[in-house]
Amino acid sequence: MTQNFEDRYSLSSRKRRIVAFLIDHFTMTFLIVAISFMSLGTGFLDENNSSSVMAKMLPTMLIGFLLYFAKDSIKGVSPVKWIMGIMVRDENNHTEIPSVGRLFIRNLLIIIWPIEFIVLAISQDKKRLGDKIAKTSVLKNPKKLNVLPRVLALGGIGIAYFIFIFVFVFASMKNSDAYRTAISEIEQNQEIINEVGGIKEYGMFPTGGVSVKSGYGEANLEIKVIGNKKELSVSTYLTKEPNEQWKLIELNK
Repeated sequence: MTQNFEDRYSLSSRKRRIVAFLIDHFTMTFLIVAISFMSLGTGFLDENNSSSVMAKMLPTMLIGFLLYFAKDSIKGVSPVKWIMGIMVRDENNHTEIPSVGRLFIRNLLIIIWPIEFIVLAISQDKKRLGDKIAKTSVLKNPKKLNVLPRVLALGGIGIAYFIFIFVFVFASMKNSDAYRTAISEIEQNQEIINEVGGIKEYGMFPTGGVSVKSGYGEANLEIKVIGNKKELSVSTYLTKEPNEQWKLIELNK
């Protein structure tokens, strides 16, 4: 009976814990970043006041950090721990799920995550500081998923991250005043219009960047112009003075 108990509730391996620790940190950081940027909206590139941007981001960042610290609150398992087949339990009673308060305190130490990572990597009892303070252990979950669903779930997290960054960045760029000014200048350029045979539309994803600081702006944008005869990549360089509109400085095709 004792042997069966130990087999059922054995400590997680250090390797599995480290992998889960890193993926958990990546996933929750992505969640905080996603929530913060969504609170700003796609028009944040035109915001001149950095303190205003921070004021908008602060409440959602606080919500994100609360979610981070509470990530193991559902039965001692975060989404990544569920995928990795591990769970947090009381160090003296492996069938007992620690209270939400203990789990929250355990995760507060992730603020100093580089130190937590080092402690986890070298401690003999396979614990980080948060485990020692909250008196918890991380065990293998006897109900863990098969390998394929876990791999698919982890891959889904990574794909969701890159899709969000990709779509949000390009949506923000296309929603900026700099992009709209560049498009206006392109549509007034008769040479471009003649070369493409009339403009039908523009590429979905412009490349380059837009930067605004203390009212001064700089933008390098490469825009695909789709015409009736051909497509053409147009490079634009624009600048902006405080309280003024964007101005086209250079246009190349």
